[in-house]
Amino acid sequence: MTVHFIGAGPGAPDLLTLRGRDLIAACPVCLYAGSLVPDAILAHCPPGARIVNTAPMALDDIMAEIRQAHANGQDIARLHSGDLSVWSALGEQLRRLRALDIPYTLTPGVPAFAAAAAALGTELTLPGLAQSVVLTRTPGRASAMPDGETLRNFAATGATLAIHLSIHHLSGVVADLAPAYGSDCPAAVVWRASWPDEQVVRAPLGELERAVGDHMNRTALILVGPVLGAEDFDESCLYAVGYDRRFRPQSASSPFASPAAQDPEENR
Repeated sequence: MTVHFIGAGPGAPDLLTLRGRDLIAACPVCLYAGSLVPDAILAHCPPGARIVNTAPMALDDIMAEIRQAHANGQDIARLHSGDLSVWSALGEQLRRLRALDIPYTLTPGVPAFAAAAAALGTELTLPGLAQSVVLTRTPGRASAMPDGETLRNFAATGATLAIHLSIHHLSGVVADLAPAYGSDCPAAVVWRASWPDEQVVRAPLGELERAVGDHMNRTALILVGPVLGAEDFDESCLYAVGYDRRFRPQSASSPFASPAAQDPEENR
């Protein structure tokens, strides 16, 4: 018996990975976060599967379901929204499974920030503007922020910020970021990225709160950074004519021109 933790993606059912789909189809028990995982994904469950919405359940209740399935020798598909690696409450579940010696696997999913970038039609890292993306949030009832992890600190880097779980603190977000980025910095809010009712609001940082109004709550991602509105940026060297690289040596004297240089194992 194994518990298969699966990132179910940001919302669109067809953004579920093939591995995730196949695991769901093979498991007689499915535990899913019903507040965020679309019902269409449950259509992959096999006939007769036990399907449990964990949204109203406490951790102890979820573990009781897992222990019962373990006793019955039944594999579990445990579905979380987005990707498992951030804000998924995965760590506390894994810690309990290790204590119970119950095996598990992890299958990543498409994260919300990637779906939001797709909705905006933009790359979040552009040469000369930003080469880092910071995934962060503001403090909430469920989780405090460590002392050094403040929006002002992250803003000082100039990186692209993808701020989760914070739309209800939008005014504070703007106030914290404006000194570093400037009120004219491009910003956006993507609500329910990849869902049929997805909404996108773009505005300069200083006008973002007014542009959003009060009709977006929960499941909204705030993105801030110069890359969001940039057209004047350097092209990367990756495809540049004359750039000497392993798979496109520019001359016979290139260190990448020899057969050995084409073998990554010989040139690590």
